Amino acid sequence: MSARHYNAVEWFEVATDRPEEARRFYGELFGWAFAGDGPYQEITTPGADHVSGGLFNSEGRFPGYAIFYVTVEDVAATLAKAESLGAKTIVPTTTTPDGLVFAQLRDATGNLFGIFTPPGA
Repeated sequence: MSARHYNAVEWFEVATDRPEEARRFYGELFGWAFAGDGPYQEITTPGADHVSGGLFNSEGRFPGYAIFYVTVEDVAATLAKAESLGAKTIVPTTTTPDGLVFAQLRDATGNLFGIFTPPGA
């Protein structure tokens, strides 16, 4: 990811138990390119100079979803503010081994979305 744009949508994720079918569908429909092996593959959209999202193989552990992520300076503080505005935490603040910090919430109207801070931010 190049320059950070806080409070902007800068990542999306599609989760499915049929990743091969999702790759074919989104690849043919939008020209998305997929890279990587394993349960999480990176997605680059046409014209983008960086990876824009990910395809997650849920392996049937939960229903499929599509979600957008907003880049924030402080995941915990943003999560607390969102909760004060009526959001419900779905996935609490989580830090990956590479330093990415994220959480998933339902907004006050029930829509799923995520927030994250990139590694090294």
